[in-house]
Amino acid sequence: MHIPLAMYRNPREKCLANLFDGRKSTIYGRTSTMKTSRDKVDLLRGTLDLLILCTLLPGPAHGHQIAKYIQRSTDDVLQVEHGSLYPALHRMERKGWLASKWASGEGKRELKYYRLTAQGKKQLVVEESKWEQVVSAIARVPAQVES
Repeated sequence: MHIPLAMYRNPREKCLANLFDGRKSTIYGRTSTMKTSRDKVDLLRGTLDLLILCTLLPGPAHGHQIAKYIQRSTDDVLQVEHGSLYPALHRMERKGWLASKWASGEGKRELKYYRLTAQGKKQLVVEESKWEQVVSAIARVPAQVES
């Protein structure tokens, strides 16, 4: 099947339509269907720790579950990339806020499940307090402009 190169913005890219799902492919791989970086919401430093601690409060979860829970519970506004999530989980584990254990996940391969420790529950209170301070400080900015 021949696809006219005029269909594509960059004819040199030599795109081919994938007959199975309609997505474009290039010689470099699939064209991304993910949101662009312009659409992403950047998190304030330290917010990821709070989100992880809150997510693990009800019980243990593996990394992908944590990321999906945050994404679903924020209606896709916050999407935690694995490149940010796993270093944060490892750092929090080193600090003693989390403990982990390898276990079989729903009949699949072994997954590393994280859970809050007693120290992690104490840190959650600290992180929530910090968050309340940030929210309060941000709320004061428009009020001062109007004065």
